Amino acid sequence: MGRVPSLTATWPAPLASRPLDATVVVPGSKSLTNRALPLAALASEPTRITGALVSRDADLMIGALRALGVGIEASDGGTTLVVVPGPLRGPAEVDCGLAGTVMRFIPPLAALADGPVRLDGDAGARLRPMGPVLRGLAGLGVSVTGEDPATGAPADEPLYLPLTVHGTGRVLGGEVEIDASSSSQFVSALLLAAPRFEAGLTLHHVGEVLPSQPHIDMTIAALRERGVTVDDAAPGKWRVEPGPISGGDVTIEPDLSNAGPFLAAALAVGGSVRVPNWPASTTQPGALLPGLLERLGATTTLVDGVLTVTGTGSVRPVDVDLSAAGELAPTIAALTALADGESRLRGIAHLRGHETDRLAALVTEIRRLGGSAEETADGLIIHGGGLHGAEVETYHDHRMATFAAVVGAAVDGVRIVDVATTAKTLPDFTTMWLDMLGPTGGA
Repeated sequence: MGRVPSLTATWPAPLASRPLDATVVVPGSKSLTNRALPLAALASEPTRITGALVSRDADLMIGALRALGVGIEASDGGTTLVVVPGPLRGPAEVDCGLAGTVMRFIPPLAALADGPVRLDGDAGARLRPMGPVLRGLAGLGVSVTGEDPATGAPADEPLYLPLTVHGTGRVLGGEVEIDASSSSQFVSALLLAAPRFEAGLTLHHVGEVLPSQPHIDMTIAALRERGVTVDDAAPGKWRVEPGPISGGDVTIEPDLSNAGPFLAAALAVGGSVRVPNWPASTTQPGALLPGLLERLGATTTLVDGVLTVTGTGSVRPVDVDLSAAGELAPTIAALTALADGESRLRGIAHLRGHETDRLAALVTEIRRLGGSAEETADGLIIHGGGLHGAEVETYHDHRMATFAAVVGAAVDGVRIVDVATTAKTLPDFTTMWLDMLGPTGGA
């Protein structure tokens, strides 16, 4: 029943026939997994990671680190990883797939390798911006060369994949400025490798906005938990001191953003959905979900680590700033497309540079479903209601697939193109979704 369809299949999103009553166990956080792995690769001793996410993005990070000479042994179905660090090596080839954390976090590590490291990825990855992290490395004296993806000819000042980082085994470090307005990953990428730079790193953000601050907070917390000294007292400035990174045992929290579509379903169709192991405190942007869902009309409770979201099937329109949690925008967009009235989602201009241009994709697919939506300079205006079934494109973007599934739980006839793209962060999505709805479309 829950087998993931082939990449070319169109999946009929199941319609809920009655209110939900389900418990959904969400696997580990992709963001935390793909921060724990690079830090373990740079550590002074082995690291045992438990609760790791098993997904394409995590597999790509593991493959990248193995290509650089890091020993990684997996057990417990891949959720336990033992990472044995060693000197990073080149030459090496790294497949980034469509994983932003891989294409952005690996270049600073590759600068510490003892030879050239070439990075490339899926066709869509070649459209995702890389400039800020590459300029940051150049400012630290690291040589990075690019190439024309069609001809392989050298390209001036690389801004996209494919590219080659010419590692020399050491990075002096020092002080550098970057504009991370388009993605907080550029900041995290440099911070994660900074303890291994000989002089550490002082990093200044010089852009007008800084999206997804919780992801930077997550990176800083991960560094501090491994004994690294980080000063983030001044806004837009970070100082990482050089020194060892400890290994030991690391436990990954559940991915709260991946919980979003399941919790949203309770609001979309009515009933209750519970997610166990919800942390009392966390740096994950998904921690904002309960408050957002309450604004949309849900009630939420957190008792003994179990978050319960209850809805009536009626969604309220909202005007909300999602700059701290842009990854939640497709889920919130699905709910507001079902709401009766006008909603505004703000602070998410940076989503134009994700797996696809998510703002354009959401507008296109909401209109395809019979709704009304338009882009603004930094977000979306969505006029909810009036939706009907349609074949929804996903653009190789896992969050567009889950957006469509939320709508399809409440609107008959929604069909999802390439639902298997959810394997990027949630390989068992279709099984989990069907189990939540039950064998006849409800619990």
